[in-house]
Amino acid sequence: MIESNPDHSVWYIERFRTMAAEGADLDGEARFVDAMAKRNARILDAGCGPGRVGGRLAALGHDVVGVDLDPALIAAAQLDHPGPQWLTADLSELDLAEMGVEPRFDVVVAAGNVMTFLDPATRRAVLGRLGEHLVGDGRLVVGFGAGRDYAFDDFFADAAAVGLRSELNLATWDLRPFSPTSDFLVAVLVN
Repeated sequence: MIESNPDHSVWYIERFRTMAAEGADLDGEARFVDAMAKRNARILDAGCGPGRVGGRLAALGHDVVGVDLDPALIAAAQLDHPGPQWLTADLSELDLAEMGVEPRFDVVVAAGNVMTFLDPATRRAVLGRLGEHLVGDGRLVVGFGAGRDYAFDDFFADAAAVGLRSELNLATWDLRPFSPTSDFLVAVLVN
């Protein structure tokens, strides 16, 4: 996305700033994650973009680390949501310990269609890396829409290939049931 549309980041940042200024409810993903996390949980916001989800989780008292490949998005996260640790890194090669960051999290969240923005050749590696960053009973929460060149069945196969299994599948962040005809997936995965 960065290569094919260099202005996408600026548009994306301003889009969410405008929506927030207009009072839009932008906290659905954060509410979902907060409900499943223990208080003061360590949470990794993988593909954090401009920090919308991780920033809200930090405001709710969680210890948040956000990671994104795009330095413009990380700069916006740092400006708009001070507090969490925001890092520029490639999720397919993510090694937080090497970056001096405690690498274990109670919850890892990849919201905002993160999985569909990845190079398809790296999707399985990213799922594996994210799973490696979970504590023993941690959960990986992934949400993305259909029709974005990543079939849900392929996602489930990739997750299984790296040792992750589905604990819960929903069709929305507001807990609607998932079915074969759903056009969105929120998957809660465990090791």
